[in-house]
Amino acid sequence: MLHERRHRPPHRYIAAMHAPGPSRRDFLIGSALVGTAALGACAGSAAVRPRSANDRLRLGVVGCGGKGLSDMQECAKTHDIVALCDVDLDKAKAARQEQPKATFYDDWRDLLDKEKFDGLVVSTPDHSHAGPALAAMALGIHVFVQKPLTHTIHEARLLRLAAKKSGVITSMGNQGTCYDGFRAAAECVRAGVIGTVRQVHVWTDRPIWPQGIDRPEHIDAIPPGLRWDLWLGPAAWRPYAAARKGEAFQGYAPFHWRGFWDFGTGALGDMACHVANLPFFALELTAPTVVEAITSGQHAETAPRRSTIRFEFPPRGARPAVSMHWYDGGDLPPADLLPGVKLRSGGFLLVGDKGKLYSPTDYGEAFELHPKEQFANVQPPTPFLPRSPGIHEEWLRGILTGTQPVANFDYAAPFTEAMLLGNLAVRTGQRIEWDSESMRVVNIKAAQRLVQKEYRRGFELTVV
Repeated sequence: MLHERRHRPPHRYIAAMHAPGPSRRDFLIGSALVGTAALGACAGSAAVRPRSANDRLRLGVVGCGGKGLSDMQECAKTHDIVALCDVDLDKAKAARQEQPKATFYDDWRDLLDKEKFDGLVVSTPDHSHAGPALAAMALGIHVFVQKPLTHTIHEARLLRLAAKKSGVITSMGNQGTCYDGFRAAAECVRAGVIGTVRQVHVWTDRPIWPQGIDRPEHIDAIPPGLRWDLWLGPAAWRPYAAARKGEAFQGYAPFHWRGFWDFGTGALGDMACHVANLPFFALELTAPTVVEAITSGQHAETAPRRSTIRFEFPPRGARPAVSMHWYDGGDLPPADLLPGVKLRSGGFLLVGDKGKLYSPTDYGEAFELHPKEQFANVQPPTPFLPRSPGIHEEWLRGILTGTQPVANFDYAAPFTEAMLLGNLAVRTGQRIEWDSESMRVVNIKAAQRLVQKEYRRGFELTVV
């Protein structure tokens, strides 16, 4: 069968199978994961040595359809795309037509094995982010990874550690971080314009794909241009199934995977890295200690149709404890929080003891201070956060200058980890008490099992 043919030997057998020493491919299979001696031997500080501002970087893109296409297009404005990778030939057509000189691969492991380049963009489904990102960093390659940074909390820890050890320039693709309005709003909060904040509300209209459903029972032929085995990647093997008229299930690829736990992270994973970004950044939050959720019901295969989640963040320095409330599936915060304002379908609200900051947009590029009459003549603080040329360009310039973007993994990984804790509460239906230092759920064994996942042979992230 196809999925058997593509299996790679596990790392513990490499030394016996490849004499006198491991190849670059073996290095990728076995050392793609942090905490190994291989990371200590990678490019390190040499990877971020400043270069001429006029240099053209050589870039690879893994996942070049959909969001990956726009990521590629942004990077191609100023630099060279030398390699493309996608498991879906149909979805990759546009990228291949725009970059005819780029070598094309259907397996990211082949791309990293055969190509030499400076930076890698990873725009695959959530479950396939960690593998190429970690393998690239182990080779000293700079990485840009779409949101959410990882599929699991454990992977977020791995990426953060790998980034520190390798010294490469990193960024998560939550573009709101780089909007002027986002940084101006953060300055208002940090300067105390709305006073001390103890309460935050964030919401989204997601999911806009099926959730609260079971695995389909039917099996369909794999489309000729889709490498289904590689699309599954680290996830357990399952047969391909296409959408069928009149059924809740609308297929897996290329979009509706988001609701399935094996591949996506639900509405929370899709949008929290946008909508909760400004509150997390502005308040300089860390890991929550308690997370609780109310949902439309637990499903083994998919996220629920709707959920509300409460995150309790502990005090930090002079900042008091903060409660963050998440709403999805069409739910909104209580109307009396912002009297007279019709809330948009996605946004966030920070409640301070001197006023409130509301953004009617998912990314936080626009914001309002309330009550409006109270803040009508208030001048914003003098800017103290650097302004950005954009999420992609900030990463690319960082490679040339040796400067980490604001959305680098030292920020993006803890943020992603905090948000993904919400899914532990969603999936178990129980209160989660979290010990961040030990990466442990202290009260629910079933939840601890969800902190990390198993990987299919050939896509492992650990060295044994």
